Amino acid sequence: MKTVAIAGLGAIGFELAKALDRGVDGLKLIAVSVRDQARAADRLAGFHTPPHLTDLAGLARADIVVEAAPAAIFEAVAVPAIEAGRIFVPSSVGALLPRMHLVDRARQTGARIIAPTGALLGLDAVRACAEGEVASITIETRKPPAGLVGAPYLTENDIDVLAITTPTLIFEGNALDAARGFPANVNVAAALALAGIGPHRTQVRIWADPTALRNMHTIKVEAAAARLTMSIEGVPSDANPRTGKLTPLSVLACLRGLVSTLKVGS
Repeated sequence: MKTVAIAGLGAIGFELAKALDRGVDGLKLIAVSVRDQARAADRLAGFHTPPHLTDLAGLARADIVVEAAPAAIFEAVAVPAIEAGRIFVPSSVGALLPRMHLVDRARQTGARIIAPTGALLGLDAVRACAEGEVASITIETRKPPAGLVGAPYLTENDIDVLAITTPTLIFEGNALDAARGFPANVNVAAALALAGIGPHRTQVRIWADPTALRNMHTIKVEAAAARLTMSIEGVPSDANPRTGKLTPLSVLACLRGLVSTLKVGS
């Protein structure tokens, strides 16, 4: 049995907490950390075994620490878990790209950082291709404008996405720059970069598309072993249009893989 703690009870964290409370063999939710503890206590009141409410550092008492919080507090969640040698599972994978020193520190402490696939597909194939020669990897993301509101890149460039009336390319660059400019929107690109040829070589295009009803991602890989083209249309979360309903399910599948007797895929 491995114990689990979650930072955040938003669109990702709360769905994950509910699933763990319903019961997952080999996993037990023991703690959560949130800014509004009174509201969290109300939300957790119906749980079979309500987890303990703690501060961010207290999460590191669990074997597995899941980050499902705003990217602004990423390090406050990650550092205690890594220093304690825990398994750290980040939902804000984009926040990891400019903080690769955390990977070096995890190597020293014996911690593990396991990035879930999130709203992505085909990472097994991308990882396999990356064992050989890869010429290029690109990802094109199309989201309803409301799902992009608040991104630092939009503020810096004075872009009002809610005023966009036709599909518009609003960003083109590498995954590292995309992660800095859209920390709540490009976790898929960050996971792709980490699985493949790195954040500097992975190319990202982001479209604000008022005709889109779903978060759409198209990935293209040109490699010596294979040519891959993959597309996914994720349903936006009702609680937060910046993320998809698939994301908490992906984190849950990732946690199951840590304790399952049979694990499918690399």
